[in-house]
Amino acid sequence: MLITSNLSLAYGPRVLFKDVNLKFLPGNCYGLIGPNGAGKSTFLKILSGEIEPSTGEVIISPNERLAILQQDQFAFDEYTVMDTVIMGHRQLYEVMKARDALYNKPDFSEADGLIAAELETTFAEMNGYEAESEAASLLKGLGIDEDLLERRMRDLEGGQKVRVLLAQAMFGNPDILLLDEPTNQLDLKTIRWLEDFLMRFNNTLIVVSHDRHFLNDVCTHIADIDFNKIQLYVGNYEFWYEASQLAMQQRKNESKRREDKIKELEAFVRRFSANVAKARQATSRKKLIDKLTIDELPASSRRFPYISFDPGRACGKVVLRAKNLSKSIDGEPLLRDFSLEVNQGDKIAFIGENDLAKTVLFDILAGELEPDSGSYEWGITISLSYFPKENSHFFDTDVNLVEWLRQYSPEDDSETYLRGILGRMLFSGEEALKQARVLSGGEKVRCMLSRMMLSKANVLLLDEPTNHLDLEAITALNQGLIKFPEVVLFASHDYEFVNTIANRIVEITPGGIIDRVMTFEDYLENEEVEQLRQSYYHGEHPLRL
Repeated sequence: MLITSNLSLAYGPRVLFKDVNLKFLPGNCYGLIGPNGAGKSTFLKILSGEIEPSTGEVIISPNERLAILQQDQFAFDEYTVMDTVIMGHRQLYEVMKARDALYNKPDFSEADGLIAAELETTFAEMNGYEAESEAASLLKGLGIDEDLLERRMRDLEGGQKVRVLLAQAMFGNPDILLLDEPTNQLDLKTIRWLEDFLMRFNNTLIVVSHDRHFLNDVCTHIADIDFNKIQLYVGNYEFWYEASQLAMQQRKNESKRREDKIKELEAFVRRFSANVAKARQATSRKKLIDKLTIDELPASSRRFPYISFDPGRACGKVVLRAKNLSKSIDGEPLLRDFSLEVNQGDKIAFIGENDLAKTVLFDILAGELEPDSGSYEWGITISLSYFPKENSHFFDTDVNLVEWLRQYSPEDDSETYLRGILGRMLFSGEEALKQARVLSGGEKVRCMLSRMMLSKANVLLLDEPTNHLDLEAITALNQGLIKFPEVVLFASHDYEFVNTIANRIVEITPGGIIDRVMTFEDYLENEEVEQLRQSYYHGEHPLRL
């Protein structure tokens, strides 16, 4: 059991949360949600002991082990992948290393034998003999090949390191597991494996995630950071969202009811305040007005951007024809003989385990990368707007956001108009005058979406647009793309995002492409598709994309 008692955290006058008194119980999964900057990651660090709270304490039941998903990808560079995972259970790892060192002594003595016997007993009690097989099983489920197990962490790519650190956190069945954005850099297949694993996890789990489907699948409770407090709700994210919308509407209705009552009382006071016979009633109503206005609605820290893409014209019959596109990067073939025809009304989600293949395809279609061979042609009616996964070079400038956005405006728009666009994306007032260079990841994404809204394009090409966004911005973007009447080509690891937008799925596999006109949910449940996927991923097929 994990308990917080009168927990508060403040940085100077800024209070993140105060007087938090919660119990996190075994068998439950708690989704920790809140807007960017609300303190979600900070709260997990307080629970793990990495950060001290301003007031209060964290209480963990005796002999319970807490594990947290490490965020520093370089902390274990000198260790092997296998050792890094087993280090998730620090005591077991230390016993294992002491035991191995003892057996490797050239002058193994009788005293060493006695120590070894004690270590063996402790090792067995900790299920140490199953440690390597458990670690290997976790790594396999997370997409780490067996031939990497004895490699140093420094030799792995960033995405692979994230998966190893996730396996480290889950290793050894910890009593309390804290996961901060565990689905980052995971493909959809691996996310599904992780969901299944966590749904079987019987201990205390607290997770921060911006993936709505993930939260719906694994969470039994929602811990919401808002109004400078953390409120606990029973149910998954969807249940919380519906309940919160209902509560918000009730507060609005109550506010409206009070406003109407205040107007009625004020009218009475105006009419009878000079009337001696009615003076006592007028005074009592004036006091009632004061009471009604004291308890104002607290201002939520949640802010939803307004995202709407309005095409300048409709797409013609010919949208895109790509034929036999091939491309290799550093000798690795990513695309070979890739052909695709895009039709009016298509909203295509590109999926697959190789993210680089999708990014390379998008870069080619956007004209930012030349294919090694093959060709593609956009229709004459098509105007394209591209959201690349890597956007830092767009913001390597000292201009403010109004001037930054002006350079992407197809017309000589006024500062008022540009400020209006930025305001819809939550850059109001002085925020619109921030330097582009100092923006956070989420702010950069919102600027890139503002740029796309200005373009009036009728084809939107988006590579992982939900990265760095909070749940409110993801929801707004989701709705904006659902309402967009023209063509969308996109890649995302967000199940809900893909399932609610796409009407066609194109999966890039090592053995070929799978192209189906259906929703993502239908695609995953289609037996013929699954047989083809297994064949393309595990069969003896040449690479023909």
